[in-house]
Amino acid sequence: MIHFENVGKRYAEGGEALSGINLQLDAGKMAFLTGHSGAGKSTMLKLIGLIERASYGQVIINGKNFSKLGRRHIPYVRRDIGIIFQNHKLLNDRTVFDNVALPLVIAGQPHRDIQRRVRASLDKVGLLDKERMLPLSLSGGEQQRVGIARAVVNKPPLLVADEPTGNLDPALSAEIMNLFAEFNQVGVTVLIASHDIDLISRMGKRVLVLEKGRLLDGDSADAPGEVQQ
Repeated sequence: MIHFENVGKRYAEGGEALSGINLQLDAGKMAFLTGHSGAGKSTMLKLIGLIERASYGQVIINGKNFSKLGRRHIPYVRRDIGIIFQNHKLLNDRTVFDNVALPLVIAGQPHRDIQRRVRASLDKVGLLDKERMLPLSLSGGEQQRVGIARAVVNKPPLLVADEPTGNLDPALSAEIMNLFAEFNQVGVTVLIASHDIDLISRMGKRVLVLEKGRLLDGDSADAPGEVQQ
């Protein structure tokens, strides 16, 4: 599902953010990506979500080589990847329903399908009764769940999340992580960047550690990992 082969990312203004990354995460698995601030976690997720392109190496997601993907194919490939951000990136002048429906509207889905799929997605995250509310009227945890509902409304086989619990208290953080685990239990591949070592250690999943742009656990295949200090 996720395969990095000697992947690096250089920024003209900031040097090399990632260097020689090798990673194999099989379909249907769940893993966490951790490391110090500036280690390259967000950059890795941006390469997976086609927000950034690798400077060198091969990024292969769900059998597609992103290093060889033409620009016009990017929107179609992104439909198979759900992306959750720490700051939600919700449209504050649109209702919860409209925020979640946005990927389906862009994809040109029929109105009847949009109604059904948005409500199913909101029900999954426990927000069906909030569909007509505006995001700013929701709590931080509820806004994050709207972001998750939007990411899964297309039923993507892959979910990536960048510090999805960074602004939440411990109880809400555990609730959000359990939501991701539920998606994983039905076959969705999940990769989450997080600095919350205590929380991710309780999840019992593989942990990948980035240090100064290098992946300490990057050479191993899809097997249980341990947090390395």
